[in-house]
Amino acid sequence: MADELELRPPREDDLAVIEALTQDPAVTGEFAWFGWFDPLRWRRRWAATGLIDEDGGVLMAVIGPRPLGFVSWRRRQATVASSYWEIGVALLPGARGAGHGTQAQRLLVRYLFAHTPAHRIMASTEVANRPERRALEKIGFTAEGISRGIGWRDGQWRDGVTYSLLRTDPPA
Repeated sequence: MADELELRPPREDDLAVIEALTQDPAVTGEFAWFGWFDPLRWRRRWAATGLIDEDGGVLMAVIGPRPLGFVSWRRRQATVASSYWEIGVALLPGARGAGHGTQAQRLLVRYLFAHTPAHRIMASTEVANRPERRALEKIGFTAEGISRGIGWRDGQWRDGVTYSLLRTDPPA
């Protein structure tokens, strides 16, 4: 349906949205502004992989033709014989607070469990990021613990909380 949130592979014209959500302090939001860094990072990844490969990727969260932001996943090695996915979300300011982040991450989890053999999906955020914590809990993620002083943002070390969802957990 044209009014439902969907995920789709990124297109080249989506790079401006992705760059704004990772490089522009007026767009990133309080919990995602980490300073300026490599401005060509996304363009190089686009040229090399189209932003999707065997180790992770990016999907655009859209309603009809309108991009709301993106979800991402990357492979994390747990042992020599196993790995899991770590996911994230970034939404444009006008898309926040309406449940779009929850739905986008729910769709990404469904996609990863349907199309990869992963047993575990992990997400982490700052302890103070209550909206993201609520979103993960609504999807069915379980808080595993607090990592003290794990993230540097805005001149301070911040505590983080790690969440996980297993393939065998009840669906939310």
